[in-house]
Amino acid sequence: MAIRGEIFSSQVITEKRTYFFNVKEDRTGSHFLNLVESKKMPNGSFERHSVMVYEEDIDNFMRELSKAVRMMDSKKKKF
Repeated sequence: MAIRGEIFSSQVITEKRTYFFNVKEDRTGSHFLNLVESKKMPNGSFERHSVMVYEEDIDNFMRELSKAVRMMDSKKKKF
């Protein structure tokens, strides 16, 4: 196990937000994906939102995420 359970981490930096994709291991050895959105606020602080998806749910999560992305792509092409 890596430091603080971190196995993998990557990020996407956009103009307004940063997205983190972290794979971690919990105390019991289970793996989970931790998706974090971080947005800088006008007062200089950061607002963060986080979603955890455990490995036993990742296939269903990815299937539904793919459906949502395909729908967004199809709507984008109409304009």
